[in-house]
Amino acid sequence: MRLRTTPLGPIALDPTSGRWIAVRSAVEAGAADLGVPAEIDLLGVLALPAAERSALAEQVARAAAESESVDPATAGLPFPARSMRAFMVFPGHLEQSARVLVKRFFPPPMARAVATYERVTHRTFPALKPNKGFYAAPPMYVGNHAAMLGDHEDVWWPSYTEFLDFELELACVLARPLSDATPEQARAAIGGWFVLNDWSARDVQAEDVRHSVFGPVVKSKTFANSMGADVVTADELPDWRTATGRVLVDGEQWCAGNTAEAHWDIGDMLAHASKGEYLAPGDVFSTGTMPGCCGLELDRWVRRGQTVRLEIDGIGDLTTTISADATPETALGSRTDA
Repeated sequence: MRLRTTPLGPIALDPTSGRWIAVRSAVEAGAADLGVPAEIDLLGVLALPAAERSALAEQVARAAAESESVDPATAGLPFPARSMRAFMVFPGHLEQSARVLVKRFFPPPMARAVATYERVTHRTFPALKPNKGFYAAPPMYVGNHAAMLGDHEDVWWPSYTEFLDFELELACVLARPLSDATPEQARAAIGGWFVLNDWSARDVQAEDVRHSVFGPVVKSKTFANSMGADVVTADELPDWRTATGRVLVDGEQWCAGNTAEAHWDIGDMLAHASKGEYLAPGDVFSTGTMPGCCGLELDRWVRRGQTVRLEIDGIGDLTTTISADATPETALGSRTDA
């Protein structure tokens, strides 16, 4: 199923007619036969057992011929994120990002040393490669779930950076709780998939890499994330490593990529996150930047006023304008869930 959340509650797409139907309308039309509460939210739909969700999808298809459709453009954030963790599991993204980070932001002698080594040896400079920790456990950081923007909501330019950047990421949300889970249990707890933009301040990240005892994501990634309006149920993406996507800036395609290169599986990633912790429905997990799909890897930089569109085939899209007028207060200050 493909789902969104509107002021009327969750809506579901009938793929045959292309109409979006309010889940509440479909449930009420199904009466006692469906066994699904009318007040269910999107996370509740994701948590339904497979048989009940299949019955709901069938009822949505029937309601599409009888009920009034809902304008999908009225959708906002699909659900309130309970927490957010972002992984980095693509070696190619790590190497190229590190290469440009050094070239663009590190002292010139360091940048020249790296460039000279790679030009002479035709090999990757050793320090740019993933270290042993990358292969020992899935690397991740805990982000700011309260700074989540929806589709078509403007992002501000943070006051402390000159190099704002986008990242095309495939993300998932839990529908069931986890604690000390096996990879199989963790994989089964995924409720749905969606598009995520993990906005980054690259000059700040470079300083964090060099000087912060807490690593490269202290202030470079905590100001904002953007979430696509569409959430597709886990059965719609049986193999997350087959996802493909692209980034367009002001309508021009800047890059395209896929998730095939991931070193860690999503089950391993979630199981690692659940060690000694209680994870719950609404917890968000990003699989990390698709290789080649951020401005840093391209050494190409967005500007104020530009519009960034992320697309992942079969999942959805996400459009954000970098506003010269928006501020954290205007974008998030009125959020009751922020």
